[in-house]
Amino acid sequence: MPAASSQSADGTLYPASRPAAKTVLVLTPTFVPDPAAVGQHMAEMAVEMARRGHRVLVYTANRGYDNPADHYPAWEDYHGVSVRRLPLSSFGKANFLTRALGTLSFAVQCFFRVLLKPRVAGIVITTSPPFSDLAGAIAGWIRRRPVVYWAMDLYAEQVVALGRMERGSRAARILQLIQRFILRRSTKVIALDRFMAQLLDSRVPVADRTLVIAPWPLESHIAAVPHEANPFREAHGLQGKFVVMYSGNHTPTNPLTTLLEAAVRLKDDPDIRFVFVGGGRGKQEVQDTIARHSLTNALSLPYQPLAQLGNSLSAADVHVVSLGQRLVGICHPCKVYGAMAVGRPLLYLGPRPSHVSDLLDAGEIGWHVDHGDVDGMVAAIRAARQMPEGRREEMGRRARMILQQRLSQEALRGQLCDELERTMGLSGRTVDG
Repeated sequence: MPAASSQSADGTLYPASRPAAKTVLVLTPTFVPDPAAVGQHMAEMAVEMARRGHRVLVYTANRGYDNPADHYPAWEDYHGVSVRRLPLSSFGKANFLTRALGTLSFAVQCFFRVLLKPRVAGIVITTSPPFSDLAGAIAGWIRRRPVVYWAMDLYAEQVVALGRMERGSRAARILQLIQRFILRRSTKVIALDRFMAQLLDSRVPVADRTLVIAPWPLESHIAAVPHEANPFREAHGLQGKFVVMYSGNHTPTNPLTTLLEAAVRLKDDPDIRFVFVGGGRGKQEVQDTIARHSLTNALSLPYQPLAQLGNSLSAADVHVVSLGQRLVGICHPCKVYGAMAVGRPLLYLGPRPSHVSDLLDAGEIGWHVDHGDVDGMVAAIRAARQMPEGRREEMGRRARMILQQRLSQEALRGQLCDELERTMGLSGRTVDG
């Protein structure tokens, strides 16, 4: 049960027992219960900071990041974190214009709220194309407050890599200028892997201010469930089948064409099922392929509630992790951690070297296939299915062991919050419970 709360003059909710203190401001376009991974990680960080005894105020959108029809309450006390959801801040991601209008509105509101908020300890900003992280950086510069830039992806690089903007075009140069300004004004930069850290440092020398912290798995919400006791497999007719699953955001940054073509090739195999869980612009390709080829071996499902995540992820025999060919260091395939948390082997679809290929090489926990290599994908899936179950389980155990030893939720979240305390000059005041 959340602690009792009181409301300050500006409407901010705080636990009643919390003494007056400076406030950690968090600017994020998405926050739980929205299913987007960025919001879930921001919530984990914010709750841990509140548990340590710090005031935390989150500014976020009042509508869904992917689906603006989802509407969330304007005010909420979320496990000791005060959440203020701002109107007219999300119009969905159907196209660049609507996305830009939503983030611009959100950015303007955040900018003035940060300027007017008393007793600010520091500001946490995250990637939000193309304006709200800039608003936080400018407001922090004006107020001379520490700014921690948590780079979840690099939008300025991404739009060029995906061919949406020409490198050197006016729009691309503006986005690059924004990115460089944010990096220069950030007191601390959090990169998700070594490739991202190197790319950021090549744009602005920030190596001495950069900390590499991977986005931890949501282990408190994920527990491995045996196939025979899994209600997700039962509900979707997957018992007795070999399940190849892709679970996460369906976007051009995570291309699935090679996997879909493999599903078409294997449509007459009665023992293999392809399950696509999640949402995003790339979802249409999945649904169109299933319809066009009348695939009975493929299933397209929406994002699953966080409480059901363990069941859905555990339903797989092997998890596909995809990363676009030119996106190493630009996007981080965080869906890999959910697969490792439930002890499943990986089938990595993407370039080498990368963060995922580093994990594969370190632990022999899966297979690698290049984009466009449909024969290789079919061969990898068949090899995984024909492998003795005990060997697949051993690969899964190794994946989970790597996660627990190097990438655990407790260790990485603690490392991030320790850094926030140091950067913002906060003393850790751990609160039990």
